[in-house]
Amino acid sequence: MPLKMNWEPFITCAVTGSGGTQDKSPHVPRSPEQIADSAIEAARAGAAVVHCHVRDPDTGKPARDVKYYREVVERIRAADVDVVINLTAGMGGDIIVGPPQAPLPLAEGTDMASAEERMAHVTECRPEICTLDCGTMNFAEADYVMANTPAMLREMARIGRDLGVRSEIEAFDTGHMWFAGQLVKEGLLEEPIMIQLCMGIPWGAPDDLNTFMAMVNNVPAGWTFSAFSLGRHEMPFAAAAVLAGGNVRVGLEDNLYLQKGVLATNAQLVERAVAIVSGMGCRVIGPDEVRERLKLQKRMPK
Repeated sequence: MPLKMNWEPFITCAVTGSGGTQDKSPHVPRSPEQIADSAIEAARAGAAVVHCHVRDPDTGKPARDVKYYREVVERIRAADVDVVINLTAGMGGDIIVGPPQAPLPLAEGTDMASAEERMAHVTECRPEICTLDCGTMNFAEADYVMANTPAMLREMARIGRDLGVRSEIEAFDTGHMWFAGQLVKEGLLEEPIMIQLCMGIPWGAPDDLNTFMAMVNNVPAGWTFSAFSLGRHEMPFAAAAVLAGGNVRVGLEDNLYLQKGVLATNAQLVERAVAIVSGMGCRVIGPDEVRERLKLQKRMPK
C-alpha cells in the first residue's frame, strides 16, 4: 500500500497506564487529582485526547474503582481546557496461572470480572471514548494472560454502543483487527471506527517497521488509526505513524523518559511529539476537530 501521510493528525496522551511504573518515576501520577492534573497539563501542551487508567492513591498500584474514575473525569471536565476523555476498559481481564507443573489454581493477582463490572466506570462517567482490547494475549510477564474472549468483547462492545461511547479498538496483533472487523459486521461497533495499533509489547506485534506496515495495511479503508511504541521508540513511532497516515500516542503509560537519563512529564512528551509532527509540516488538530472526525458526544460537567 502506498504511504499517504496524515497532514492533520491528533495526539493522544496515555497518562498513567496499569504497569508497575509507579516507583520508577516521580512523574507517574497516582491519585485521581494527580492523574487529572497531568491530563490537563497534557491537553494544554497539545494533546487532543487523554487516555486514562486509575491507580490506588496510596500504593500506586493499578485499580479499577469507579470512584477514582469519577473524580478524574469530573476534574478534567471542570478544567479550563478542553480535551477528549478516553477511559480504559482493559482492567478486569487478568489471568495469572501457576507454574507449568501446577497451573491451577490461578495465582494471586488474577482479576476476572463480568462485562458489566469492566464497563461500570464507563456507564457511570460516560467518557467520549473507551478502549476495547480486541483479543487475548500472553502479556509481557511469564504467566500473565490478558484475557478477552469473543463473548466478553461482544458484550462490552454492545454496552459501549448502547451508552453512546465510542470504542477505541486496541490491536496488539493483526488477528485483533480481524475480530474488530467482525464486531463491525455484527453492528456492535458503529462507524466511524477508531483503532490503536499497539506496537512492541511482548508478546504481541513487534515494533519493527515491516510489522508496523503489515498492521497498517490491515486497517480497513475508512478507519482512523493511531499508533505507538514503547520506551525510546515512542518518538520515532510518532513520526512513523503520521508518515503512514495515522495519528500519534505518547505518554507515561508507554515511556518514562524524555531522553536518556532524563525523566519526562506527560506534558513534555506531548510537547516533543507536537514538535516532531509539526516539523514534518503537519497541523496538529484539537479536540473539537477530533470530535467531528470521530462523531463523538461531548459531555459537560455535572
